[in-house]
Amino acid sequence: MRLAGPLRLVVLVLLLGVLWVLGSLLSGQGSTYNKLRQLLSGPLDQPTAESKPRKYKCGLPMPCPEKHFAFRIVSGAANVIGPKFCMEDQVFMSSVKNNVGRGLNIALVNGVTGELMDAKFFDMWDTGITELLKFLRPIYEGTLVFVASYDDPATKMNDEAKRIFSELGSKAIHTLGFRDSWVFVGAKGIDNKSPFEQHVKNDKSTNKYEGWPEAVEIEGCIPHKLV
Repeated sequence: MRLAGPLRLVVLVLLLGVLWVLGSLLSGQGSTYNKLRQLLSGPLDQPTAESKPRKYKCGLPMPCPEKHFAFRIVSGAANVIGPKFCMEDQVFMSSVKNNVGRGLNIALVNGVTGELMDAKFFDMWDTGITELLKFLRPIYEGTLVFVASYDDPATKMNDEAKRIFSELGSKAIHTLGFRDSWVFVGAKGIDNKSPFEQHVKNDKSTNKYEGWPEAVEIEGCIPHKLV
């Protein structure tokens, strides 16, 4: 019976302490709440729009200089996902736009204004070479030529088409083969080989997909053609 009084005092103190802690947690105030929250859920500071990596036109990590076009091209993935062309935040060709297809996908762009002039695809497994040559022969100087493979870009490729692509600045055109992945940006009247080109060979030992290599992409900034 002698301990009844002290025990009641201890219980009362403990109860008051518990009520104080619960009050702090429920009100969201006090250092106890902040410390417990940090332990349970990590830092209080949440990422803000300013702290996230900023993306520029076509998703580029850096803005292009003045008087340059921002662009990104992604080739098709196997025979499932079509290629995509973006320039100055405008998507010229993609599966969503329903204007891509097996073979070579090509967009012609005015090198001065950035205006899309034409966009077509050519089936290089079947009969696309004739239409491809009709499309490429009239290209005039200053035209930007965006190219992306999808499935097979090369089975019907002939010497004339290779010569035209080479004159547009391609280095890979002479080794382009069956089901290779290829993206390229060239221009009529270019003095040297284009710096914008990626090419991955179809190789069973390294293919990402069963019968196709990985998709490839290029991005960057293309200077406006001076008039």
